[in-house]
Amino acid sequence: MMKKNETGIAVDSIDRRACLKSLGALALGGITKGISASPTREYAELPAGESDIGTLFPVVKELANQCHYPLSWLERDYSGPEAYRQAVREKVLELFHYAPPQVAPSPELVDRWETPEYIQEKILFSSTPWFRVPAYILIPKGRKGPRPAIVDLHSHGGMFVYGKEKVMPTPEGDSTAIVKYRQENYEGRSTSLALCRRGYVVISIDSFYFGERRTFFGNDAEKYGGDRSKYSLQVVESLNRRAGQGEATLFKSLCWAGATWQGIVHWDDLRTVDYLVSRPEVDPSKIGCVGISMGGYRTDFLAALEDRIQCAVSVGWMSALRPMIRSYVDTHSFLHFLPGLAHFMDLPDVIGCMVPKPLMVQQCSRDELYPMDGMKESLIKLETIYAKAGVASKFLSRFYDQPHTFSLKMQEDAFDWLDRWLKP
Repeated sequence: MMKKNETGIAVDSIDRRACLKSLGALALGGITKGISASPTREYAELPAGESDIGTLFPVVKELANQCHYPLSWLERDYSGPEAYRQAVREKVLELFHYAPPQVAPSPELVDRWETPEYIQEKILFSSTPWFRVPAYILIPKGRKGPRPAIVDLHSHGGMFVYGKEKVMPTPEGDSTAIVKYRQENYEGRSTSLALCRRGYVVISIDSFYFGERRTFFGNDAEKYGGDRSKYSLQVVESLNRRAGQGEATLFKSLCWAGATWQGIVHWDDLRTVDYLVSRPEVDPSKIGCVGISMGGYRTDFLAALEDRIQCAVSVGWMSALRPMIRSYVDTHSFLHFLPGLAHFMDLPDVIGCMVPKPLMVQQCSRDELYPMDGMKESLIKLETIYAKAGVASKFLSRFYDQPHTFSLKMQEDAFDWLDRWLKP
């Protein structure tokens, strides 16, 4: 369970370089010199205060300092982006411990709605022989021929009762819980609808354990039923609390089942692209992805693992992992822990392997979910990777002086970035 709120309001952005300059006292060394010379440096002396793991922190710190990220392009002299990408992908897919047989999407149209602006469909498609994944797709009207498309990856935010509805318009009308959630996390806007209005075909699925793929405990299914339109805000909050308490059990159960939660989630995101490119309205050479928080984390992996993703915006989930260990572990869902990853690479090394394709990273300077030095280090690593590939102009990062949220200003900047690279 996250112990800090994910709320915020829109404010002016701060240019990344200006922010780095103002925070030079973080002792990261020179922007390029410090990272290229010692990208896996040990922790600086910690300020007073207890770690999330108490007196065992020095032991864990020493273990962390033994990891030198051997698959990072900052540590290995790859022949080029392709070799780097192949090495990262092979290891990440291995760590998922989840490789179902690939199946055809075999989509089923569940429902269809029309508005003056767009068509919305509810679809079920296969991601494995055993999962049928629910999705919403928006198709803008008044446009001919294949169009660019976006995979809009929903966030976590402690909201398990809903998934895709966090970013998608709800045809029957948004519930009180969704209105409240969107206001706190997206400044009240449906990001999928905003992207559709820019001319994109947009898809969003329910991630495993969310929305229509959520779990019920005890007699909750009998007590509340499956029709979420009948849930009061209090019922939604109660079900969310119980699902949050069940995350650890889900994580451990999947471990004993020989799988990982991350493996399931990222596999479904990859298969979403399979379905998306089957649509005649979609230009398969113009696909991007975007998401905040857990959606940003999903973006980090989808953009890294899927060749058909041509542009990405990762929002609110980018940090070097090592600085997070002292006191930024319990702020995050079990979904964000992939056993063994840090033995081979840091998080920026994952999404960095999408180089030379365009990447934007947005972060919030008052985000309590990440240490500032970890966020800054991740940007420096990504900047170095893109510079090493000779495409520095295809990486952009911005800080916004606000708490953890995807404000309207951030959304407009993100969508402008997608437009720049995905539209003619």
